[in-house]
Amino acid sequence: MKFIILALSLLASQAFAAKSKPTSITIDTAKSSVVWVGKKVTGEHTGNVNIKEGNLTVENDRLVGGEFELDMASISNSDLSDAEWNKKLVDHLKHEDFFNVEKYKTAKLKIKNVILGKGGHYDVMADLTIRGVTKPVLFKAELEKEKDSSYKASSEIVFNRADYGLKYNSGKFFDPKTLGDKLIYDDVTVKVSLKTKKL
Repeated sequence: MKFIILALSLLASQAFAAKSKPTSITIDTAKSSVVWVGKKVTGEHTGNVNIKEGNLTVENDRLVGGEFELDMASISNSDLSDAEWNKKLVDHLKHEDFFNVEKYKTAKLKIKNVILGKGGHYDVMADLTIRGVTKPVLFKAELEKEKDSSYKASSEIVFNRADYGLKYNSGKFFDPKTLGDKLIYDDVTVKVSLKTKKL
């Protein structure tokens, strides 16, 4: 009888250990999105960047890690309806004044640490790489398990473009008084919505 109880206990502990093993799940790029918002004195612009590839690491339905890579050549604008002005803005964003897409084809975010915060959200520390420069970023994230055993994650990340050498009309590199209404603010907001494939 003692042998049976011991065997059952061992099986239960093994099952728990198997369940608690971190699992890396591929991001479904077709069902995920990254939206950027850049602001200036006279207004703001917004658009999208495609996710090239990535994954989320989950343990016991909790976020513990992950990373994704962006295809910077896919950057687009969604607020300018005039085709000519839209193209001018997108071409400028791809230019070396901003993301220098010809040289730096991708950007990357890699999670370094995750803490479960109050209210059920996650406090995330990650490395963000843009134009070959890597800097730490902090942000809050949400993770939800779907009925089909996939996961949905969302976050809003703010980074300082000047930290990555994006100098164009930045008040950090040029006199704000001289720039006047041509000043572009350094903080860029990125709204990330990720959907994983099924387990």
